[in-house]
Amino acid sequence: MKLTRITFLLLILLAAFQTVFAQGEKPLAIVMTANGPIMPPMLEYFERGVKTAEQRNAEVLIIQLNTPGGSVETMLEIIQAMRASEVPVVVYVSPNDAIAGSAGALITMAGHASAMAPKTAIGAASPIDSNGSDIQSTLEKKVKEILKARARSLVEDRGTQATQLAEAMIDDAKAVTAKEALDAKLIDFISDDTEDLLQSLNGFTVKMDAGDRTLNTVDIQTQSLEISFIEQLLLLLTDPNIAFLLLAIGVQAILIEISSPGGWVAGFIGAVCLTLAVYGMGVLSINWFGLLFLIIAFVLFILDIKAPTHGALTTAGVASFIVGALVLFNSPGTPQFQRVSVPLVIGMGIFLGAISFGILMIALRAQHRPIEVGAESLVGKTGTAKMFSHEAGQVQVESELWSAEKAADSEPIRKGDFIEVVEVRGLRLIVKKK
Repeated sequence: MKLTRITFLLLILLAAFQTVFAQGEKPLAIVMTANGPIMPPMLEYFERGVKTAEQRNAEVLIIQLNTPGGSVETMLEIIQAMRASEVPVVVYVSPNDAIAGSAGALITMAGHASAMAPKTAIGAASPIDSNGSDIQSTLEKKVKEILKARARSLVEDRGTQATQLAEAMIDDAKAVTAKEALDAKLIDFISDDTEDLLQSLNGFTVKMDAGDRTLNTVDIQTQSLEISFIEQLLLLLTDPNIAFLLLAIGVQAILIEISSPGGWVAGFIGAVCLTLAVYGMGVLSINWFGLLFLIIAFVLFILDIKAPTHGALTTAGVASFIVGALVLFNSPGTPQFQRVSVPLVIGMGIFLGAISFGILMIALRAQHRPIEVGAESLVGKTGTAKMFSHEAGQVQVESELWSAEKAADSEPIRKGDFIEVVEVRGLRLIVKKK
């Protein structure tokens, strides 16, 4: 009986401690910063944020968003992850001058609550093809209808004006300011910063799959969840300028390895760069036809070295390289944030051309340079006759003893005379008196 009473008393004390601890524990807000195009690495960051917020039993997950847009497929997966979250997800377009463009607009609509900084914009959500061009005819209509249906499901509770604005963003690429979005009830708040947003969220009710939930942000503590090094690296590889540089360096390194086999550094660097470039190009909207021009360019560089044409093929190779890079990354209709820098392409083309031309000049000089090794290099060198009788003898040239014969037009040679080598016949030197 005493044991039962003691156990019961311990259970009561444990429950009391848990209540006091729960009352003293402050709510937690996880804050993410999604800055850049909506690409697969960004999806991994979003999914990690949702998982972390659920594991830490956060009150709210805030995603600070600034994006020009990106992949429709990735956007739909991000929306799916956000809507399945057990923690309310708030999308906050910030800081000032940030945008939630294209795919970013629908991600903002997908938040359980949404807000924008005062000087921000949202919209221009018309879909484009996988190669960056505008979708045409029936396919365009199908894709737009699917996206409009998805947008309506996200904003239908916000009213007719918000629904019409969301559809106009997809149909007509319409974009609006933060105030215009708030007036249309497309977003819930305009907030100066995260602290201001948290104050506005206190007492705000969001609709979750499990039912309505009223947020408590009084004395809430915030914790940042930064993008990881790997996620940041993969996102960097989707930058068209980085992908272009890796492609150019990788191919050049491989060509150096092929032209001068035996080492491994150039080949290793080339393989790594090409692997990273292929990943980036696999994510970006590119026109693979441009790759043919790049291959032609490097073939021309090699031909100009093997069969010198005094730089003509190198010049053609530079032109082909520039055209190929622009076709590959900057085809008509490609979003601006996926375009490669034209000055970078021209500069890299000239740089590679200069390298090729430099190798060409070295090869030409090597062809016209006098032989510096072997017996043939002794022609024109001087030495001393160590032993000479009549037409033959031994001479010392560059500290070496050689059998020698007197040249037909030479004066008689005696021991100790200075001589000059005029010809090499096998292992015998033809010399004349100096």
